[in-house]
Amino acid sequence: MTGTDVLSLDSISLLLVWTAIATYALAFVAFTLDLAQRSVPADIVQREPLRIGANTTESSKTQPTQAGPLDSIHTPPAHRQRLLWARIGTSLTILAFLFHLAGTLLRGISADRVPWANMYEFALTGTLLIVAVYLTVLRRLDLRFLGAFLIGMVVLLLGGATITFYVDVVPLMDPLKSVWLVIHVFVASLATALFAIACGLSITQLMQARRERRARASSETARPSGTGFLRTLPPADALESLAYRFAIVGFIFWTFTLIAGSIWANDSWGRYWGFDTKEVWTFVIWVLYAGYIHARATRGWRGSRSAWLSIIGFVAVLFNFTIVNMFFKGLHAYSGLS
Repeated sequence: MTGTDVLSLDSISLLLVWTAIATYALAFVAFTLDLAQRSVPADIVQREPLRIGANTTESSKTQPTQAGPLDSIHTPPAHRQRLLWARIGTSLTILAFLFHLAGTLLRGISADRVPWANMYEFALTGTLLIVAVYLTVLRRLDLRFLGAFLIGMVVLLLGGATITFYVDVVPLMDPLKSVWLVIHVFVASLATALFAIACGLSITQLMQARRERRARASSETARPSGTGFLRTLPPADALESLAYRFAIVGFIFWTFTLIAGSIWANDSWGRYWGFDTKEVWTFVIWVLYAGYIHARATRGWRGSRSAWLSIIGFVAVLFNFTIVNMFFKGLHAYSGLS
């Protein structure tokens, strides 16, 4: 393969990535319109204070006493509420994912290695896995209401990385020439995808909890309560439970990431741990999520405190990827930026 071919493949890859970003942006608009369409005036909402956050599907109307808090989320795709803009958003997300996948694969082919050796490539693969996990989860759980948050985040992360972090294909540095590059970074990206979904659910939980408090106050004072798309979503405790499940699976992958990184460090530098900035922040993230899981499981930290721990954990993940890679010096200086 000649240098011209490599540049040609990388150029096509970049074009596909920008096409994916544009398509993701359209999907974000569609998901946002879906949330707007779910909003209804307060005077036409049924007065059912005990079913705060229940879904407004036909099944919930005909069997209000049998529906559990997660029943609407677990509805099979064929029986879900036919929300036009949500379906358009999902279709556009699938199309964008195919462009994204093709661009990522071509980047790897042009580099003749896995496409996650620098910040641009890690963002490329990381955002791809966020969308892949989200689309996979949609086959079992109706989380279309998270589309605006997750796809909007992907647009910002992928677009920002392509503008700021893009570099030409270069040979791998010696410490990166290891099978652990494939394992360690991929598992870290997968954990990040799961943490992103947990964060989105936690943010929605906080918004839903606030609406529920206002709804209870309105039912006590006979004042009309505010409505909106949150009225069509599961209650806050159900969203919290779901976020917790995603965080646990993500924590398992992140634990493996920490262990694999230590083994790789020993192979490359002759020690398992050296308090390098990247190593420290990876451990800080592990501690945050371990604290979140432990506090919720044994200390009874529920509600807003649990949600904020989940959000802070994901903010730390983003800080580790951006600020630590760009501004902190250390052995993990593989951003590819000059």
